[in-house]
Amino acid sequence: MNLHDDALDVLGSWTAPDAAQEQHRQRILAHLEEHPEGMRRECFPAHVTAGTLVLSHDGQAVLLNLHRKAKRWFAFGGHCEEQDETLAGVALREALEESGLSSLDFIATPVQLDEHAVPFCDPRGTVAHLDVRFVAVAPEGAAHAASDESLDVRWWPVDQLPEGLEDDMDRLIALARDLVAAR
Repeated sequence: MNLHDDALDVLGSWTAPDAAQEQHRQRILAHLEEHPEGMRRECFPAHVTAGTLVLSHDGQAVLLNLHRKAKRWFAFGGHCEEQDETLAGVALREALEESGLSSLDFIATPVQLDEHAVPFCDPRGTVAHLDVRFVAVAPEGAAHAASDESLDVRWWPVDQLPEGLEDDMDRLIALARDLVAAR
């Protein structure tokens, strides 16, 4: 199975938690059906990306990165690469690369889908990232570090998040905490 087929399989069998998430799921599936190259950053004006929200071992904090280009705090994530074989693998690779963590307790089931415009991703113009988001838990006391893509990486208490986050970050954190608590 290749990355494109894995994404179709994962999203085809994923149960969306609400109507808005079902719309995102249908949008991404339609994109993949129409674009065999839809997992790659070369696909314009939209492509699939994957990311991970990293929770502390006790679920009381999230590890976020201050994105170098956007100059905003985000969960970890990014583009699919040639060597990637699964959507979950993309999300885990990005989380490890961007957080500096050496390991994560990764949950390989999507927790949330999102579509957002990114004006700095492609020289042809603004591109839509069709983002599939996963959750991971960091080991207690794990050391993190900023990558070349980040200005900073920092733990934020879930009740003291930085200003200017994506509109749905609170919902993503709540879903992530619920998913981890249910394990």
